[in-house]
Amino acid sequence: MSAAHLLPAAPLLLDPERAQRLDALVADLDPLALAYVSGYAAALAAERLRLARFGAGAAAAAAAPPAPRAEALPVATVLYASQTGNGRRVAEQLGRELEAAGVAARVVSCADFAPKQLADERTLYAVVSTHGDGDPPDDARALFDLLGGRRAPRLPDLAFAVLALGDSSYPKFCATGRWLDERLAELGARRLHDRVECDVDVEPKAGPWVAQAVAAARAALADAARTETPGPAPRIAVVTPLRPATGAATREHPVEAEVLGNQRITARGAERDVRHLELALPEGRLDYEPGDALGLRIENSAASVERVLELARLDGAASVTHDGATLPLAQWLTKRREVTRVARALVEQLARRTGDAELARWLTPEGGDALRGALKTQQVADLLKRWPAEWDAAGFVAALHPLSPRLYSIASSRRAVDDEAHLTIALLKSERDGERRTGAASAHVAALAAGDRVKAYVEPNPRFRLPADGARDVIMIGPGTGVAPFRGFLQARVADGARGRNWLFYGGRHLDSDFLYQVEWLEALKKKQLHRLDVAFSRDQAAKLYVQHRIREHGAELFRWLDGGAHLYVCGDAERMAPDVHAALLDVVATHGGRDAEGAREYLNDLAAQKRYARDVY
Repeated sequence: MSAAHLLPAAPLLLDPERAQRLDALVADLDPLALAYVSGYAAALAAERLRLARFGAGAAAAAAAPPAPRAEALPVATVLYASQTGNGRRVAEQLGRELEAAGVAARVVSCADFAPKQLADERTLYAVVSTHGDGDPPDDARALFDLLGGRRAPRLPDLAFAVLALGDSSYPKFCATGRWLDERLAELGARRLHDRVECDVDVEPKAGPWVAQAVAAARAALADAARTETPGPAPRIAVVTPLRPATGAATREHPVEAEVLGNQRITARGAERDVRHLELALPEGRLDYEPGDALGLRIENSAASVERVLELARLDGAASVTHDGATLPLAQWLTKRREVTRVARALVEQLARRTGDAELARWLTPEGGDALRGALKTQQVADLLKRWPAEWDAAGFVAALHPLSPRLYSIASSRRAVDDEAHLTIALLKSERDGERRTGAASAHVAALAAGDRVKAYVEPNPRFRLPADGARDVIMIGPGTGVAPFRGFLQARVADGARGRNWLFYGGRHLDSDFLYQVEWLEALKKKQLHRLDVAFSRDQAAKLYVQHRIREHGAELFRWLDGGAHLYVCGDAERMAPDVHAALLDVVATHGGRDAEGAREYLNDLAAQKRYARDVY
């Protein structure tokens, strides 16, 4: 099918001959080329409207510097709040397409958006994700605090649209986006169009939302051109061809990186198998900064696919057409669908096909915790084994999540390792009903050997950056594999000759078996590159000991560092560690900073606003 056939037919706008010529022109264009043609056509149309309105004199005016206008067309702000990068990608896509359509737009993270600025906005597109128990991303907390408080501004001049991102396996699916959409309306803002909610598979709903936003903006631009009064020629946005960064790998177009080494860094008797993976980067294709993540494209193992096919009683050779692609079922399960992560849609289908009361209860508000627990601990094979059902191949593919890349904090700095990237990856293994279960990425990584190649791309994390001022002190809190980015932080600080002090809090289960990068930390401590190291090993004594206990224990010194301008970083588990560490930090500020609970909360919020308190939690 040609690209033109994907668009609404336009017999009233073009005669048959012109429509046929247009169809032939765009038939073989890729999305990037189509975006450019779209922008070019929009700019050309605006220019011809101007000439028709103001005559030949407008052409001469266009060659001169644009004359000032009393009332310029408002700039559309595309605001995103995202912990993983999905929101940023959608926001950047919308920004590119708005500019291609001739609409002035700016794309900004909530981390760089002053909340009080909202009252001055006129057109706002918000792309907002939900995390944990219905929480906004860290970089959006200040905005949400303002909107939810007594100082929230009235917004009668604001037009907005919200794209909410979430994961339907969580009870409070898209709660953050829903709240923002409703709250903006309560404050008097006008919806440009209805809120759209996206599950883990973002593109099927995000794409039409972006298209709807661009179409509305084009219509507004055309209305402005038609109603423009005679006078100085109106300023038309300059449209430039959209090009990706030269050679840069992206989520959609990863590049191959060679495996240099794959080493287990926990003891053989340790409960967890943690790997240190070293990759050689193609020159100029995978540039990164400490704090960024590396995305790996993975495939499901043959064993896991065969077991799922067996339990579903389906033929792997069966042809399945889904989302415009036709593949054998086995290929769908190997390369395109999750078989180690369960989607809510699978539970819904099993409940319908089996009529099971327990599954039906999981899908009610009262059963949300049970559903969340099951989705966190069970794989597709576990549900198929417990609740056998009759499946058709197409229905089965539709009930599974798309296979997502796996993101890992980069555990190195290019200032120290040149054209390499190092990763710290915990392999997920378990046993259920006598069957061994392994995570998709775990099986993939465990099998890698030197000389193998993996598909990878860099996921930038601008919220998690070292201070530009090397004289600033740095406090790093990273239990388990959460320590990964801090290895890169320390490498960069040493290479840059940073004069500020470095303090690391590390936690694990046992000192003897899972003190990750122990030799490196102790060597850095000896060389005074690491100035403090406090550790907590939870299983080495009767009472469990965690990093939050060490934080409280050394609270007085920690607060002195913070009050002296130190930057604070937390990385690791979002569900238990991050809230516990945050609570410990609040206690430290209250106890040693002489503040009540509200004052301690404001202190940490101020640190975050200054970009001195950053979290990378997952």
